[in-house]
Amino acid sequence: MAQLQAILKYQEIDAKLYKLERELAGSEERKEYVKYKKFLEGAPEKLDALEAKAASLKAEAAELTKNYEQLEETLQYFDNVDELVTDGADISFYQKKAQTKVEQLKKFKADLAALVANIKATDAEYKKLKKQVITAQNQYKEAAEKYKAIKAEKDTEMKPIEKELSALAKDVPAEMMEKYQTKRKEKNVPVFIEINGTRCSWCGMEPPLAARNKLTGGGMIECDSCHKIIYSK
Repeated sequence: MAQLQAILKYQEIDAKLYKLERELAGSEERKEYVKYKKFLEGAPEKLDALEAKAASLKAEAAELTKNYEQLEETLQYFDNVDELVTDGADISFYQKKAQTKVEQLKKFKADLAALVANIKATDAEYKKLKKQVITAQNQYKEAAEKYKAIKAEKDTEMKPIEKELSALAKDVPAEMMEKYQTKRKEKNVPVFIEINGTRCSWCGMEPPLAARNKLTGGGMIECDSCHKIIYSK
């Protein structure tokens, strides 16, 4: 029973610390700080990706321009088609060849225009992101200062509680404390709940009779529904 009283006292005091922690975690100051921090952490990777994309597009555009120019040179060959016909060549063959080259040229031109548009869009996106990074850096500094201030306030309130908890923890068995801290990290607080008649006072589920019988000897059981630790005084 002494061990139970020790952990319940610890839980009672720890509830104050947990409340302060949740207040800090949910504060607008921390939300703003985390928002800008995450943005700035991810920005370099995004900028690198845009740079790589732009470089790839430029290389592709250069290759396409080269092919386009080569095709234009090929079409010059058909400027002498009249001479070929005079020499007895099949004009329909050269007409088909020329038409194929013209269609290829049109496609090259369309693809090149699309690539240029993509390059411009990527460049605009890169410049926009760079501006956002510069703005975010200033906002991050401001948000960090505000969060630092509110954290300092909360720390002032937390330290006496942490000191008291440290003293109380000495009376709690290590195994029991480990279980408590595990569930606390899972945010399943309060951890220890007194049974209400035959039901869990947290979720209302009725543990099996065999499990409830363990409570009569000062034991504890875990609720199969909410996973609180149930005890009986």
